[in-house]
Amino acid sequence: MARTGLDRIWTVPNVISFARLLSVPLFFWLLVSGQDSTALIVLVAATSSDFVDGFIARRFNQVTRLGALLDPISDRLFIAASVVALVIRDMIPWVLLAVVLARDVVLLVAYLVKSRKLSDIPPVHFLGKVATFVLFVAFPTIVVSTLVPQPDIAEIIAALGWFLGGVGSLIYWVTGLIYLGQLVPRKTVSPD
Repeated sequence: MARTGLDRIWTVPNVISFARLLSVPLFFWLLVSGQDSTALIVLVAATSSDFVDGFIARRFNQVTRLGALLDPISDRLFIAASVVALVIRDMIPWVLLAVVLARDVVLLVAYLVKSRKLSDIPPVHFLGKVATFVLFVAFPTIVVSTLVPQPDIAEIIAALGWFLGGVGSLIYWVTGLIYLGQLVPRKTVSPD
């Protein structure tokens, strides 16, 4: 029996999302091994594919439940790969790694405790997209600062990356609290 509508698996956007997921280990290896230029190319391609698959899904009526799950999963994995690799390379402190990853761990635990169905995962919030975008700009900016030969300019670029990383982490946690609020059922008070 062929899947139809939201239950489809093999759509063009989902294939693009699968390819993006498969590129996470490559990106991580490139970044850890100091191949910064190539790692940045993989990250830019992956980030671009995120916009492309969303556009195709909406434009050609290929929106699926699987696609709605794959997109945020690949974003979380790229963010995790970025912060872990940057800590391994001593480009960011482990505290930033803990702050960023703790948010996803808290949400995962809350989801596992409160839900049992994939349909219970809250939809992606606009602020979550903003946080992801800011972090996707912040971490590569820190990496780019290592590629700039002029120390003064490299320092300015690194400072910009750090600033964006701080802002992105804050927005990331605010969005996490919004998602937690959506997972926890509200108690209704009945009038006496």
